[in-house]
Amino acid sequence: MAHLLAVCAVHRLHPDSGTNGVTAIDKRPLETPVRIGPYGVRSDVQANRKHHGGLDKALYAYAQEDAEYWERELGRDVPPGFFGENLRTTGIDVNAARIGEIWRIGAVVRVEVTMPRTPCQTFARWMGGAEQRGWVKRFFAAQRPGPYLRVVKGGTVQAGDEIVVEHRPDEAPALLDGYRAP
Repeated sequence: MAHLLAVCAVHRLHPDSGTNGVTAIDKRPLETPVRIGPYGVRSDVQANRKHHGGLDKALYAYAQEDAEYWERELGRDVPPGFFGENLRTTGIDVNAARIGEIWRIGAVVRVEVTMPRTPCQTFARWMGGAEQRGWVKRFFAAQRPGPYLRVVKGGTVQAGDEIVVEHRPDEAPALLDGYRAP
């Protein structure tokens, strides 16, 4: 059974050398049920709304199975929220999703897969800068980006909620179709 391991929101803003001067990538699990609205997790923020957030990128999901791959590759923990994700999942191959796929999370929330995450230099700096040279290309090459999600129907979710694929448009492109390094 697929379910949420964690629902994450920004823990704190960090200084960053990018154009905004700060990053909101430091996400941590929330301990209580949380409201999901059109722009994602209530209490979450994005420092750069040009490239993150908005209606088509309201939520970012990442699979525990993919995090475990990175733990082996990097030799370090990748706890829920560490990649900036709002939803840490298990039991669902998020990278096998199709664009337009609809997931029900818990009893009420519905989300739609919109696009894969595109790793950026802020993500590379968060991963350790000089010690992770080539991080963006490495992340692309692993083909484990996780999807951005649009909120179709809001509501409340929490860790442990079931995830059910309610609609899979077989004619739609797969999440990884055309996913190539810049």
